[in-house]
Amino acid sequence: MGRARPVGALLLTHGAGGHRDQPALVAIEDELAPLPVRRMNFPYRDLGPKRPPDRAPKLIASIREQAADLCAERHIRPGRLALGGRSMGGRMCSMAVADGLPAAALILIAYPLHPPGKPDTLRIEHLPQLEVPCLFVSGTRDPFGTPDELEAATAVIPGPVTHHRVEGKGHDLKGSDQAVAAVIHEWIRSL
Repeated sequence: MGRARPVGALLLTHGAGGHRDQPALVAIEDELAPLPVRRMNFPYRDLGPKRPPDRAPKLIASIREQAADLCAERHIRPGRLALGGRSMGGRMCSMAVADGLPAAALILIAYPLHPPGKPDTLRIEHLPQLEVPCLFVSGTRDPFGTPDELEAATAVIPGPVTHHRVEGKGHDLKGSDQAVAAVIHEWIRSL
């Protein structure tokens, strides 16, 4: 596989209960400046704070729309756009890329490998279609998947995979926003 094209912009998504302005996403945008970063809300989030997430096809469609808009706004080819986000948002980005959305890379923070307490209900069917560089950042105490479970499950990804463990942290990675942002910055620079 050839060297990846440099990342020209990043589209960031939130988790199921999050929103575009949560501190973790803002910290990533601040750390990556001057790289253009768009923090997007999924459509359900704009309808109110108590709304449950839409189904995957609608979430993926909104990622496709935002990705196309960001590429047009920044005058970059779709293959130079990195995609990612927290938990459900990152998973939806990975599903969009597996389904053919061009991307330079995927940044998957607190990837929800399985529901808490249900390690046999894996969310990995699409992973063998990911041929772009992938960064997984996860807490060592994440009930949605331990780092060891995640490393085993992501072994099927044909693209280059990097794992970063945040010691002692759960799914929310509380108190680690700056450290996570720095890891993402270094990883993007290495592509």
